Amino acid sequence: MAAQDHAFEGVEMPAPKVTERVITGSAGLPVLALGLLLLLGSVATTVVGIVLAAQSGSAAGIALTSAGPVVLLASVILLCGLTAVAPGQARVVQLLGRYRGTIRADGLTWVNPFTSRRRISTRIRNHETETTKVNDSDGNPIEMAAVVVWQVEDTAKATFEVDDFTEFVAIQTETAVRHIANSYPYDAHQPGQLSLRDSADEITRKLSEEISTRVASAGVRVVESRITRLAYAPEVAQVMLQRQQASAVVAARRLIVEGAVGMVELALDRLAERDVVELDEERKAAMVSNLLVVLCGDRGTQPVVNTGSLYQ
Repeated sequence: MAAQDHAFEGVEMPAPKVTERVITGSAGLPVLALGLLLLLGSVATTVVGIVLAAQSGSAAGIALTSAGPVVLLASVILLCGLTAVAPGQARVVQLLGRYRGTIRADGLTWVNPFTSRRRISTRIRNHETETTKVNDSDGNPIEMAAVVVWQVEDTAKATFEVDDFTEFVAIQTETAVRHIANSYPYDAHQPGQLSLRDSADEITRKLSEEISTRVASAGVRVVESRITRLAYAPEVAQVMLQRQQASAVVAARRLIVEGAVGMVELALDRLAERDVVELDEERKAAMVSNLLVVLCGDRGTQPVVNTGSLYQ
């Protein structure tokens, strides 16, 4: 039971320095329309200015020609602030290295054009670990693999707390699988003991708790985790199978003996209750021996017909 007590003591991760805050930005469609108008206006202004300057060389023509590129630059800067956010995605907005917020609303949004916007997927993902050879708490080599379903919950933590949150989840999941495998035996040796094979629901819950604790600092939420493979390593699989078979045979024999003793006791009580025949202690012992041989034997018995008296 010692493994059950200290299997999961928690994992201390650094406290996050940045947490997510949601920003909405401005409606993107009006800004898009304004930007296109400015773009067309810059082209028209430049053309009119060139024509006037060529015909009369007036100051108005030169001014319009000079204003065209300025309007074009303003329209380009304005359009650079447009951000399209697809469903299941978010954009982490930074201005001069500082975190400004996260856009989660899908659609076309306009933000400060001088900000950087990093795309983060908030869709549900799954990761399956490689089959890992590890020792259980008894030191037996086993093979174990698991799958974890996860989702980015805090985009700021996923962006700034770790270098690559996808790789972080993969490594921490494998670490948790190894720790759980080291903390419990493959088979339970006593009633009520947790084991990897017999306590699937409890082990799965503990695995999910440990993975959640490990990846919380990266802004990741674990939806579910399951053990997909659990077996003894090939070099000990045959020996462990023989041990399991021997344990099963012993358990079956114990059950058979308990049932046989109960049936013999019932037979003796019924005979005495109905006064069918009187048996001394020696004959009771012989009857018990015969009944136990019949009930506990793994082969069919050969009856012997006694043609003499009870004592011959």
